[in-house]
Amino acid sequence: MPWIYLVVASLFEVAWTYSLKSLSIQKIRALDWLHLHQQPGELLTLVPLLGYIAFGVGNVVFLSLAMRQIPTATAYATWMALAVVGLRIVDSVILKQPFSLMHLLYTSMIIAGVLGLRRLE
Repeated sequence: MPWIYLVVASLFEVAWTYSLKSLSIQKIRALDWLHLHQQPGELLTLVPLLGYIAFGVGNVVFLSLAMRQIPTATAYATWMALAVVGLRIVDSVILKQPFSLMHLLYTSMIIAGVLGLRRLE
């Protein structure tokens, strides 16, 4: 079960990162808070902020659950590696960012390092 928690924490980390990327503090500051309920289109401005909070909390909760049974260094390295791979996949598949063999090589090196740590447990 702790490895499932770690995967879920990594997925939350990926979602948190993209919510952070789309967060606009300037737009949030410019909201008319007293009349926000009258302008439903402006409510969409809050979606990245709500995602930032929810995904951040979910990330911390599931990572802490995983760390109760997995050594801290292994859990952290695995969590980060899964998040990096997830970010790379989203960048390439959804955001259509370029992907090269060098990306594959270095991402594979991260995965190899995590597998090496896992093997040492």
